Formats: sequence, structure tokens, C-alpha cells
Amino acid sequence: QVQLVESGGGLVQPGGSLRLSCAASGSVFSINDMGWYRQAPGKAREMVARVSRDNMAKYADSVKGRFTISRDNAKNTVYLQMNSLKSDDTAAYYCDAFIRVTRTSATYYEYRGQGTQVTVSS
Repeated sequence: QVQLVESGGGLVQPGGSLRLSCAASGSVFSINDMGWYRQAPGKAREMVARVSRDNMAKYADSVKGRFTISRDNAKNTVYLQMNSLKSDDTAAYYCDAFIRVTRTSATYYEYRGQGTQVTVSS
């Protein structure tokens, strides 16, 4: 069984910074893409950032230049450094990852975390 556990959310003032972490544990053989998405009340889910196993990253236009995604393959962990936070960034943030769970199967399955709340407010 695989679990993704996020941490690092909280309350921050506009202009502030937060760093989110998401660690995969359990039956992890290898991980392909990892990423973050967010959902605010009454709004559609939005992809925030994604990173490939070889560290190719892509971002939503709304966060380019402010957020940085990175990963530590040895720790099965993905990070999201969020700077210059705005009230529009307030949302529940979720990580997801495509994980291969056994040596004998080449299939990657998508797993998602439970989410961590980020609130940007003065």
C-alpha cells in the first residue's frame, strides 16, 4: 500500500512564503511524475506545478516566478516552495504521484494525498 502525506501548510500574510512537502511511503518501487494541484471553495481544481523524474518542471501561469517545485528521489519526496503569496493562492493543496509498486509490473498508478490547507490573509 502507498501513502502520500503532505505537510507545511498554514496561515501566512500576503507576500509571505511557505514550503510544502509530500512524502510517498509504503510499497514504492519507483516514481515517475510528481506534482501539486489546489482547489479553493467554489472553484475548479487547478494544476499548480509538476516535475518529472529527471526534474523537468512546469507551472501554472498564475504561479510562474513565485513557486518552485523540486523533488528528492532518494526520499520519495516532492516540495513546493511558495513565495510572494497572494490571497488568490488560498486553497487546499494536494500532491499526486505516478508510482510503480512492484518490480514485476511496469504500470504506474496515480496516488493522491489528503491535502494541506494554505490560507493567505492579513
